[in-house]
Amino acid sequence: MTKKDLRIVYMGTPEFAVASLQALVEGGYNVVAVVTMPDKPAGRGHQIQYSDVKKYALSAGLPVLQPEKLKDEAFIEQLRSYEADLQIVVAFRMLPEVVWAMPRLGTFNLHASLLPQYRGAAPINWAVINGEKETGATTFMLKHEIDTGNMILQERIEIGEDENVGSVHDRLMAMGTGLVTRTVDLIIECENSGKPLPTTPQPEIDELRPAPKIFKEDCQIHFEQMTAQEVKNFVRGLSPYPAAWANLTINGKHFDGVKVYAVEIVESQKSKVERDIIVLCKEGAVRILELQVPGKKRMDTKAFLNGLH
Repeated sequence: MTKKDLRIVYMGTPEFAVASLQALVEGGYNVVAVVTMPDKPAGRGHQIQYSDVKKYALSAGLPVLQPEKLKDEAFIEQLRSYEADLQIVVAFRMLPEVVWAMPRLGTFNLHASLLPQYRGAAPINWAVINGEKETGATTFMLKHEIDTGNMILQERIEIGEDENVGSVHDRLMAMGTGLVTRTVDLIIECENSGKPLPTTPQPEIDELRPAPKIFKEDCQIHFEQMTAQEVKNFVRGLSPYPAAWANLTINGKHFDGVKVYAVEIVESQKSKVERDIIVLCKEGAVRILELQVPGKKRMDTKAFLNGLH
């Protein structure tokens, strides 16, 4: 069997999932169909918006399936008609067994963490929020319990002290493309040699750190409950998206829902320069470097204060 013979169905939705799909298509792998989320209205005009994966799939001439429900009989039949040998999942939804067990070689997932840590929907954000010094990505075979299947390949990257989730996301996305194609190559190699795929059970760890989905209310900065270092990590872990926010009084004016994109830890809560926003934390203080008040564009603090009369 060659990569042109292996029939692959690819499942994913956001930008993170596009890079691996593109690597497969441009690498000559036989992607026969793509499954992604249904289109949804977005923005002020409620224009119908395609997922990033759908946009790429259409540009590459690939069939696109967009089921509302993954157990829908019509979708199951349509999926079965592609006769996939293998399914690949990158940043999609939890699959029912009828879907993940369908291909003869199973379904593998690329997850953006060093499993078993950070199982869940937002692994990159939580690794940065928790002040991790490293993270990575893992390919593993799907089974019943989410993000718990046997691991195939895993790779690590360091997280910079001032790096935000945006740049960690982009580096993991690029690294993940190699993990996906190497995993497919390994599956083909094992298929051709008649050997079982070498996988490793996820290790038992006493303290597992979860990575649940992040909602707007989870993004509020509670300065009085957090140390300066925790505030810095929290802001980095949510910047640029979905963005940490706080209600702030600046120069006597109150602002609700101010998005905060970057802060630095300062020795003193007293400003060394006149045009500064320094906030006292449970321990220590931070200087806000970049922010966005409702109705305005994102800007550095100096520009914001210059416009504040």
